[in-house]
Amino acid sequence: MFVLYEEDGAFKAGTILADNEATLQVENTHGKRVKLKRANVLLEFLEPAPAELLRRAEAEAEELDIEFLWEVCGDEEFAFADFAAEYQGHKPTAVESAAVLLRLHSAPIWFHRKGKGRFRKAPAEILQAALAGLEKKRQQAALIEHMRAELVEGRLPTELGALLPQALYRPDRNRNEIKALEAACVDTGLSAPRLLLKCGALSSSYDFHYNRFLFENFPEGAGFPAFAPASWPSQLPRAEVVAFSIDDASTTEIDDAFSVTPRAGGGWRIGIHIAAPALGFVRGTELDAIARRRLSTIYMPGDKLTMLPDEVVQTFTLIAGRECPAVSLYLDITPGLAIVGQESRVELVPIVANLRHHDIEPLFNDASVHGEGGPDFTWKRELTLLWDLATVLEAGRGKAGGNEDRVDFGFSVDWTQGSADGPGLVSISRRLRGSPLDKLVAELMIHANVTWGRLLDEAGVPGLYRAQGGGKVRMTTVAAPHEGLGVECYAWSSSPLRRYVDLVNQWQIVAVLQGGTPAFAPRSADLMAALRDFELTYADYAEFQRRMERYWCLRWLRQHQRGEVDATVVRENIVRLGEIPLMFRVPSMPLQLPGSQVRLVVEHTDLLDVEVDARFQRVLAEPETQDDSLAADAFGPL
Repeated sequence: MFVLYEEDGAFKAGTILADNEATLQVENTHGKRVKLKRANVLLEFLEPAPAELLRRAEAEAEELDIEFLWEVCGDEEFAFADFAAEYQGHKPTAVESAAVLLRLHSAPIWFHRKGKGRFRKAPAEILQAALAGLEKKRQQAALIEHMRAELVEGRLPTELGALLPQALYRPDRNRNEIKALEAACVDTGLSAPRLLLKCGALSSSYDFHYNRFLFENFPEGAGFPAFAPASWPSQLPRAEVVAFSIDDASTTEIDDAFSVTPRAGGGWRIGIHIAAPALGFVRGTELDAIARRRLSTIYMPGDKLTMLPDEVVQTFTLIAGRECPAVSLYLDITPGLAIVGQESRVELVPIVANLRHHDIEPLFNDASVHGEGGPDFTWKRELTLLWDLATVLEAGRGKAGGNEDRVDFGFSVDWTQGSADGPGLVSISRRLRGSPLDKLVAELMIHANVTWGRLLDEAGVPGLYRAQGGGKVRMTTVAAPHEGLGVECYAWSSSPLRRYVDLVNQWQIVAVLQGGTPAFAPRSADLMAALRDFELTYADYAEFQRRMERYWCLRWLRQHQRGEVDATVVRENIVRLGEIPLMFRVPSMPLQLPGSQVRLVVEHTDLLDVEVDARFQRVLAEPETQDDSLAADAFGPL
């Protein structure tokens, strides 16, 4: 005697070895012996053999029309054996009964299970809904397969193109488009960004990085919303000065300018003039909301996203040839460069010139200011005086020292040209940090920020300060020392076109100078919120700038087809290239002293992961003395 039974959701057949009434000892078709409760037996039969029964029943079940079975079945619950007899019109064979059982069990949409071997036909409305769901799933599966095939063939499906940012940066794995993309990635062995780049969804690897930044920080787009135009008061007094700015060639948001006016009886009146967008709009306006949302201008090689709309920047930037509103700090100095008086004013300042580093530095540099002469040029006397004053101010902070010997790198991208890696050819220039122009601007800006920070503190008006103690830099709404700069307080206020912190401080400074109501009261929750948001956002922007500079360093290597490069060991297996500001790990390099010069072979650069694979070749030179400053650089991003 043989039995058909269900075990672990599957139908099995076997031979009865022992019948103990309530239980059976059964040997299944695989030779395994099992103890089986009689209640679990679905069918007892004499022929055919168990394995043959299952084979023939599965074949006959495939031929049964499930829709017809549903039509001829009654509405009441039934046992499969009874339904098999009714369907066949005679006592069914074991194979026929088993075939009906298998077919009913395989169609849970059409027939609902009600117990072992018992079923009930699905109500018509439930069946129609289930069939509609099945058809929808079938169509979705077909669509997924179509999109997968398109991607594997290197074509971008239209459906996925409309979902590109989400697919790249925040994929919803429940969407059919993402399921197709993931399947295609498995088939091609490529990551999603690489596959989409291959399909032409991205014009270059640059788009992947730039668009990710926009997606994460500007989901509504990088454009500016509508805003009321800005304008400054018409009754500002005019300063009787000749002012000029000092910036690099790419600067469009010119925040600061200087003037030098001889004083009667000797000495000079030095003017530090800061652009005054705070006069053009107030807190709570559309422009304030825009600046509060962005918090800073975002810099990257070849491009930038300004904090304020270009119309506003052009209204307040200190461009040559016009009179611009400014907050000015005047320093009265003696012929011996002692400061004997100072005054802050809100006024119109005539800007006569915008000096650019690349024009002035060949004429005004370390050699010319340290007594080696140099050619005469317009503004030489003013710049020399300002540099002399900056040297005094630096010494007054206790920070006087020798010339800096570290290098700053400048990135320039020509978008009118391109390469195999996409639009843009990059140039990377080197410039020694701490040039006379750098010191001149830095020291005068520090002095202005300290002076105006003290002004707010003495007036009892809150501001946003940078403070440093114990080596940790933080922001605060009350005046606190900045040990790194050697000053009693430091309020960022010299770049109001580019930083929201400076704009907030300028509102407060103007209120103090004009006797108005400050935009932010003491202990303002909004001021604290702006401080916190600025710190986080400014750090994110800086990280993005560093990552894009690293990206363009890799583009530079590929652009110049550098197979071999020379580098300086920073620490362990971390090196820094000499020609460009790029640091990376070289796992194959034996342990070297920091400062060692080595030669590497660049084997691969990855523009999506922004990584370099290089192989150590040989040591060029070992350091005479160890440079501890190299180790500090190693903690920057790789």
